[in-house]
Amino acid sequence: MRPHDLCDVFRGSDARRAGVVTEHQLRGPAFRRLFRDVYVPAGIPVTHQLRCRGAALIVPPEAVLTGRSAATLHGVELAGPNDQVEFIVPERFRFGPISGIRVRRTATTARESTPWHGIRLATPLRTAIDLLLRHSPRAESWTRRLRTGVADLDAFLRAGLVSRDQLEDTLTKRRNRGVVLARHATHLTDTRAESRPESDLRVLLVMDGMKPTPQREVWQNGKLLGRLDLALDEEQIAVEYDGRWHNEPEQAAHDRARRERLEAAGWTFVIVTAEKLAAASGAILEEVRAARRRKHRLPRLAP
Repeated sequence: MRPHDLCDVFRGSDARRAGVVTEHQLRGPAFRRLFRDVYVPAGIPVTHQLRCRGAALIVPPEAVLTGRSAATLHGVELAGPNDQVEFIVPERFRFGPISGIRVRRTATTARESTPWHGIRLATPLRTAIDLLLRHSPRAESWTRRLRTGVADLDAFLRAGLVSRDQLEDTLTKRRNRGVVLARHATHLTDTRAESRPESDLRVLLVMDGMKPTPQREVWQNGKLLGRLDLALDEEQIAVEYDGRWHNEPEQAAHDRARRERLEAAGWTFVIVTAEKLAAASGAILEEVRAARRRKHRLPRLAP
């Protein structure tokens, strides 16, 4: 190792042995630790891609980068700078635990991955499978895992790297733990969704027996009044996700004008915030149910 190697991600033990840095320097402000024994100069922005390259320095060569990490490397940003790096490894390997790295031991074949920075990167099809079979917290419900899986998969399929038919065909032949949920999630995918929260919200409604239409355009007398995140067409109810950026003045004014046009045409809105979606699924469903009850007591306006 030479001094200029410290301009990128590196193993601290290698740098110390080569005499280009001391333990004291590694603990100082000039470097940032990504994982145990993995460092980067403090001035380099930490991205998930950089974290993946750092993790590649300390996992076995047979490890396969997959899940949200592989999706991000394939161009679908499902993992942020501080998210865990996800791997699968053959059953015989035992390493870790390593803070910041998530490992699932399972079978994989050579054709399901390609070489990448001394390890392996899952193919798009294998990445899609592992997005659905990835570890979840023990306390997380089946419904919560399903909503998360569909949201990830909608985004990945929307990129066109793999088709739903390919994934469904592959999942019919697998017997992994969690494959039943994975098949169900694949059946619920809809690439019309424009964000993961919209997908999450759609699945929540579907699981309650509703049939929302994503990205529904509403026209009147040949004029586009607006587009709705999710529409319950029969009752003319729009269920929309407002992320934090909707609070910005220009966006808020745009939303208000669009919704006023649609309300004049007979549509009712249920607005779901990021905080509500994360914590109050029951409250969201009750709000939508209440809107449906009110609509059924009112005469239907022509679209």
